[in-house]
Amino acid sequence: MILYPAIDLKDGQCVRLLRGDMDKATVFNDDAGAQAKAFADAGAEWLHVVDLNGAFEGKPVNADAVESILKNSSMPVQLGGGIRSVHQVGDWLERGLSRVILGTVAVKDPAVVIEACKLFPGQVAVGIDALKGYVAVEGWAEATEVTVIDLAKKFEDAGVAAIIYTDIDRDGAMQGPNVEATKALAEATSIPVIASGGVSSLGDLTALRDTGVIAGAISGRALYDGEIDLAEALKLLRN
Repeated sequence: MILYPAIDLKDGQCVRLLRGDMDKATVFNDDAGAQAKAFADAGAEWLHVVDLNGAFEGKPVNADAVESILKNSSMPVQLGGGIRSVHQVGDWLERGLSRVILGTVAVKDPAVVIEACKLFPGQVAVGIDALKGYVAVEGWAEATEVTVIDLAKKFEDAGVAAIIYTDIDRDGAMQGPNVEATKALAEATSIPVIASGGVSSLGDLTALRDTGVIAGAISGRALYDGEIDLAEALKLLRN
């Protein structure tokens, strides 16, 4: 199972939100590039980046910070937040990203995901953010009546590289991930599932790994707070 350290970008800074609330942001680093380098130096294999402003505004906003991340680290980077078109997917991949995450558009215009997967095989992921089992969009500001598993099944044969599944109630709350819901999603689809939201201890990582069906986990606040030692976590997962 791969551990993805997270960099959430708000106004160019590395922050963590509590349950997706932009007014409840804690700044951990004002230099995104330096933060990416620190994660790379600790041995991280991948980096997960979210343009929070972009998610709410529906267009990429923190491009300069993302460029700094790419310049300061050679590890593969996946990015989500505000990416709504095939053109934007292509543009970000040309800039050096390894994977682009489509979230809101996956609900509102699934054809964009399918087309992007055809044009950029292996480089398009779908972000599914859930509140009480239902998908939320527009930076979690808008709830839908679409279930997580129903949305995942729409892309079963599209060539999606991964599903990033976030339980909003757990995100940034340091209360542990929703292991059962993540496992259920992973068992319901052949697409690799990456868990996000609430991963706050080595025990959480072990529980996700031991399901045997979850491909990766994303952690942010716990790494910044020191609740998870990145080098120790990477060693645990490799063994």
